[in-house]
Formats: sequence, C-alpha cells, structure tokens
Amino acid sequence: MSRWLSVVGLGEDGLDGLSPAARLLVESADILVGGARHLALLPEDGRKRLAWPSPMMDLLPEIGTYRDQEVCVLATGDPFCFGVGTALAKHFGHDALRVVPGASAFSLAAARLGWSLDQVETLSLHGRPLSLLESFIQPEARLLILSENAATLQGVARLLSARGFGGSEFTVLEHMGGPKERIVTGRADEDWPLQGMADFNSLAVECRAGPEAVLRSRAPGLPDAAYHHDGQMTKREVRAATLSALMPMPGQLLWDVGAGCGSISIEWMRAERHCRAVAIERKRERLAMIAGNAEALGTPGLEIVTGEAPAALEGLEPPDAIFVGGGATREGLFDLCWNAIKPGGRLVANAVTLESEQILFTRHAALGGELTRIAVSRAAPVGPYHGWRPLMPVTQFSVVKT
Repeated sequence: MSRWLSVVGLGEDGLDGLSPAARLLVESADILVGGARHLALLPEDGRKRLAWPSPMMDLLPEIGTYRDQEVCVLATGDPFCFGVGTALAKHFGHDALRVVPGASAFSLAAARLGWSLDQVETLSLHGRPLSLLESFIQPEARLLILSENAATLQGVARLLSARGFGGSEFTVLEHMGGPKERIVTGRADEDWPLQGMADFNSLAVECRAGPEAVLRSRAPGLPDAAYHHDGQMTKREVRAATLSALMPMPGQLLWDVGAGCGSISIEWMRAERHCRAVAIERKRERLAMIAGNAEALGTPGLEIVTGEAPAALEGLEPPDAIFVGGGATREGLFDLCWNAIKPGGRLVANAVTLESEQILFTRHAALGGELTRIAVSRAAPVGPYHGWRPLMPVTQFSVVKT
C-alpha cells in the first residue's frame, strides 16, 4: 500500500525547526491539513489547505478522497503522543502514513525543568474531563499535563486545593521552542489570572500534600467513605481481595455485574490507567451514584449499562475479567459469563447468602479454581471498651479460563 499521507510534527518555530526530510514532505505536498495555528506558520503559496473542524474526526472522510495526491498533516510535536497520529493510523491504517515526529511538549517541558521523563506522570486534559487528574494526585508526584486552554489551569488548581494539595508548585510553559516562549511559576492555591495565558499551554505540577490532604492510593482497597453508596457495597477488605483475584492488566476490560456503587469497576480502572470497565446495574437509582463515584475518583470513562443480567450482557464486548457481585442465583448468568470471557480471563464471584454460596460450590466442582472464605471483624465500641464486630462473611470463587 502506498504511503500517501505524511504526518509531520511541527513546533512553534515552524519550518525552521524541521529536519530536511520533514521539510521536504511539507513543501512537496499537494494538500496541507492542520489547525489554524499550524497553517499560519507556513507562507501562503496557493496550495489547498484543510483546517481541522470541531470535531476533528469529521474531516477524515474528506482527507480520504485525496489518496491519489500527496497529503501532509501538520501535527503538534509528536503526533503519537496524545496527538492526531493515533486517529489517522486507526482510520487509514498505519501503512498509509509517513510520520516524522517532532519533540513532544512533554520532552520540551522536561528539558526546561530538568525532570526525568521516566519518573513523571504524563496526561492530557485537552478535550478530556478534568476528573481524569484525580487518581494522579499523590504526595511528591510530578505531573506533566497538556492543557485544553487557559481555564484548565484554574480547574487543576481548584481540584488540587480541594484535595489539600494547595501548596503544589505550578509551572506553566507557553509557546515552547518559539520566540514567544514563556515560563510562569507559582502555587496551586494562588489566584491564577486567565488573562494573558496562552491556550494549548503545558502545565507541570509538583504535588505537595498539606496536613489536611485527602490521600487516595491507586492500590485496591479505598476507604468505604470514599464512595457514595446505599449500604450495598463490597467492603474495603473484601474489595482489595477481589481486585487481587481479578488481576487488572493494561488495556483489559472488566464486566462488573451487579455493580452497586461501582467500587469494583472504579478500582479496577484506578489500578492501571489503561484498564476499561463496564458497570452493569439493574437498579436505576444507583446509576447516578455510580457515575458520581466514577467522576469523583478519577475514572470518568467508566461505561455504565442499566439492566438485569444476563439479558443486559448481550452484545457487550467480550471481557478479560468478570466480577459477579450480585445475581449469582439468576438462571443462565454463569453460563453466559463463562462463555463470554476470553481465554486466560478471570471470573470472580462473591456470595453472602446460602443460596448463592451453593451456586459457587457447584461451579467450583465443575470448573476448578479457588474457593475462599473471607471473614472480617472491625474494632467497635462496647460500652466504655472495644470489641470485635464481625462483618457478614463472604465466600469468594475465582477461576481462570484456560
């Protein structure tokens, strides 16, 4: 397949910053595609120009009509670092692309700050919810963030301050590599004026936890109080054991069947930033609760499906892991789950009633795997003293589909 679509990473210095090979691709193209600010960096020479609309993906079909010509897409820095390259490769196939990346904003920022990129968390809030930042807020963490616009700075500052990280150091980097480059440093809890701040800036954050900071590890087992719930939730100790059996892995998909407040699917996604999850819940009054918890705990991408299993599972993408937190006694549920799960996938089910426990015993006899009894007691006041107050024991069945 001919490589008809060039993708060139452009910096603030325009053509002057390109290598000879990259510059040749730009200058020899019949059609130029890019954002308004990219196209403005090139002198007008009569060639056809296509500016990205909003949403950008609407232009892809038109770009495809020019396969018999040389098309060059101007991207920001590295096209495959939260850039347009990923969308182009997915739509046209990587074999159609010639890619010459430039320096990413992360590389430029790390060079300005003297930070080691392998010790930094990188993320984009460009066209993405601010709540994605929540799970990255950790004591002493260093974050490099691609900003949507100047208002992103204010949103990040407010979120950090609300979590007790108002003393975090902010560094805003604008127009890196160009004549208008500017670096401004301050604290999250300072008043950040939006006037004069450039759009598409980059933000570096050194997280500093104050004495009242709310600390939330990405390890499974958040405090129960971190969730809004109606009492029906997998308790902290059992939740940690359940996530251990489910084994979150990069890019894998979880079905959380009988999601309740969404705690299992949320912590599955928090454990590994590229994990995906579908929370299936039959009670409509819990859907807003799941969505609110997902937003507050940094997993706004959690997919929520309303309906009763097994019918609600029909047509969903096959999962890598399934958690059955409710409805184990429903006819046909286990068979559907076992058939849907991918080879090597994990199925974990918890039971608290004798009837559902019997189902787990039967499945264990047929499929193998492990049966575990989880009994947790918490210290509680007993008059002027303290004693152990037991939670309801949980029987857990876990099995790997070989």
